[in-house]
Amino acid sequence: MSFGVEFKDITKRYGTDPSAPFAVKGVSFGIEKGTLTTILGPSGCGKTTVLRMIAGLESPTAGQIFIEGREVTTLGPAERNVSMMFQSYALFPHMNVVENVAYGLRMSGVPKETARTRAVETLKNVGLVGYDERMPSELSGGQQQRVALARALILEPEILLFDEPLSNLDARLRRDMREEIRAIQQRLKLTVAYVTHDQSEALAVSDTIIVMNDGLIAQSGTPQEMYERPGSEFVAGFMGEAMLFPGDAKADGLVSLGPLQIVPRQAVTPGKVKVAVRPEAWQIDRSGAGGVRGKLLKRSYLGSLFEYTFETALGNIFVVSPDLAHVLDIGAEVGLSLADHGVSVVRVD
Repeated sequence: MSFGVEFKDITKRYGTDPSAPFAVKGVSFGIEKGTLTTILGPSGCGKTTVLRMIAGLESPTAGQIFIEGREVTTLGPAERNVSMMFQSYALFPHMNVVENVAYGLRMSGVPKETARTRAVETLKNVGLVGYDERMPSELSGGQQQRVALARALILEPEILLFDEPLSNLDARLRRDMREEIRAIQQRLKLTVAYVTHDQSEALAVSDTIIVMNDGLIAQSGTPQEMYERPGSEFVAGFMGEAMLFPGDAKADGLVSLGPLQIVPRQAVTPGKVKVAVRPEAWQIDRSGAGGVRGKLLKRSYLGSLFEYTFETALGNIFVVSPDLAHVLDIGAEVGLSLADHGVSVVRVD
C-alpha cells in the first residue's frame, strides 16, 4: 500500500512544561494515496491538531510524519506541497474571484496571465464558470466556499486538507458541497485528510474514517465498518444515534438483552457486555406481540419518517419509523423486536 500521509507514533504536547497534558498520544496511521480519510471526533479530541501537524503548522513533540514517502517532520508548510482549506474561507475582500484563486500562483512567481488562465480553468472544475470578476461580497456562502476550494486546488498539492469546511453552510448547501468535494477528489484522484465532528458528513464523503477520542485513535475503518461494527461504547455512541443497553453474553454464543436474544457478528467472551442499537433497527409490532413491551411517550413527524420514544422495561427507547401510513397514537402499546441490521455487541469501556 502506498501512503500519501503516514504518522508514526506521533505525540503532541503544547508548551514546554513536562507535566502539560498531551493533545495527541502516540498516534500511528496511514492515508492511502488517492483516497479521502476523515478524522472524526468530539471537540478537544486532537483531530485538528493532527491536521495542523500534516500541514506543518504544528510540530510533533515526538514521532515521524511522512508525505509521499518523504519524511517532513521538521519541514515547514512551504516545503510540504500541502494545501489547507479552513473553516473560514479567508478570501481577500479587495480581490475578485479570479484574483483570489490565482493568488497562490502569483506568490510562487507564476506570470500574471498564466496564473489567470489556470485560475479560470480551476474555477470550471468547481462549477464557477462566469464568476471571474465578481467580488467575494457578491457571492453566497456556497460560492465563496467553491472559490476557497479552487484556490487550494490550483496549487496542485500532493495532499489537500479540510478543517470543518462545511460548518458555516446551511443543511442543503452542506449536502451539495460534500457531494462536490467528493466528486472532485475522486475525479482528480486527490489524497485528502478531512476533519469534521459531523458523523453524517464523514459517512458520506470518506473512504476511511478515523475516530479519535482524548488524543488517541478509538477505531478506524470504512464508513460501513464504523457504523455497523463499532468496537467500543464510545464509537457506537458517536457514530450515529446508537443507544447502549447492558447485556449478558452466554456460553452458547448468544447475547441476552432483556427478553431478546441476539446473535453477535463476532465471538464474544461470556460476561457483561453492551449492546448498541441504532434507532432504525427496532421493529414495531402494533399488536403488542413478542419482543419488548413498549408504551408510546413521544412522537415527532419529520416529513419522511416518524421519531418515536417508547417507555419499556429496558428504559426509554428511541425508534425511527419510515411507516407514514400507520401513525401510532400517544399511549399506544406495542411490541419491539430487533432487525438483523443496526445491532452491535461492543466491549465495555
